[in-house]
Amino acid sequence: MQLRPIVAALTRHKVATALIVLQVALTLAVASNALFIVATRVVHLARDTGTDEAHLFVIHNRWKIGRDAAQIDADIRTDLDVLRHVAGVRDASPSNSAPLQYASSVAALPTRVRLRPDQTIRPQFAMLSMADDHTLDTLGVSLIAGRNFHPEEVRVTGPEDKAAYPSCIITRSLADKLFPAGSALGRTVYLPTGPSAIVGILDRLQGPLSWTREADGDNVLVPARYVDPQGVMYLVRTKATAMQPVIAATLKALEARGDIRIIDPVEDVQTLAQTRERTYASDRSVAILMCIVCGSLLLATAGGIVGLSSFWVSQRRRQIGIRRSLGASTGDILRYFHAENFLIVSTGVVLGVVLAVLANLGLMKMLYPLPHMPLYVPLFGALLLWLLGQLAVWGPARSAARVSPVVAIRAS
Repeated sequence: MQLRPIVAALTRHKVATALIVLQVALTLAVASNALFIVATRVVHLARDTGTDEAHLFVIHNRWKIGRDAAQIDADIRTDLDVLRHVAGVRDASPSNSAPLQYASSVAALPTRVRLRPDQTIRPQFAMLSMADDHTLDTLGVSLIAGRNFHPEEVRVTGPEDKAAYPSCIITRSLADKLFPAGSALGRTVYLPTGPSAIVGILDRLQGPLSWTREADGDNVLVPARYVDPQGVMYLVRTKATAMQPVIAATLKALEARGDIRIIDPVEDVQTLAQTRERTYASDRSVAILMCIVCGSLLLATAGGIVGLSSFWVSQRRRQIGIRRSLGASTGDILRYFHAENFLIVSTGVVLGVVLAVLANLGLMKMLYPLPHMPLYVPLFGALLLWLLGQLAVWGPARSAARVSPVVAIRAS
């Protein structure tokens, strides 16, 4: 089929053609970036914490006013002994943080990890958490090298304590960034409190900041029992998936120790599954909203193509009738309208790919911390729009192909 008659017909409808081309281009640019954001959100939502999520819950324990550090440390030790003897509990440990949970009062500390004490250029960002010799088993995380903390290494520390930690355990992702050319085990790193020898490397452990990407999984554990007058987190790992009876039993056991704490059974006790659900609620909402936007754009584009094609069929009834009387078959009429649609959509696609790439670059630099969008994303969108265009024009094209030569000429 020759393109010259199609181009000539389109030049007689410049405004309508330009509007459809622009609509296709904007749909491709917006939908490509929106779907790419959705894809990054889905990957973000699916991140593995590295822990035994199905059997883990967290208790936010707040101390009542008037207790000194020695009393709090003694209470923590007693609480842990009580928790570990509750039926259904596998292990328990104190901490200042938990995966995907950030609390302003009791939280992991953002820190800079250096390879030299005088290093000032690009120290590695990581999250520093307190751990004892039960923490790894409680979380269900696995060591890929080295050892766990020994009980005698765990010391009491508080919010104002600046003493150095002689040993630490780091995650594999942090080890790879600090020592890309060799093993990190046994090497010394410099924390803000001083030098610390790496005695173990974890496969993976998600930190408390769910919104971070660059430092996702970069964590440092130091052997310390965190004593804070405001409160402490108890990490508890159960033996079975039926967690609610175990949670009720642990709260009852802690309550039996006396009126020394405040624990809200609803707000202060969360399973890790509940934490994931709450933490990523906004991300899921963004993904759903983006999908709705993309669907609406595609429907609007399809509606525009159907409307314009139907209008052109009504405007060209005489032309179609003449072509039919001169021997044009039904297939010729169908091919004409499909080719015309393909040409319009292709022009919009070329412009849309350029706009999609430019929009992604703009979002990366100014509006949203996105990674670079691969070229196959707008190309996939282009394929989808080509298919959508052909489906949208199918009805009007069949209507045109059914026009009788005599009826069309008489109607004109």
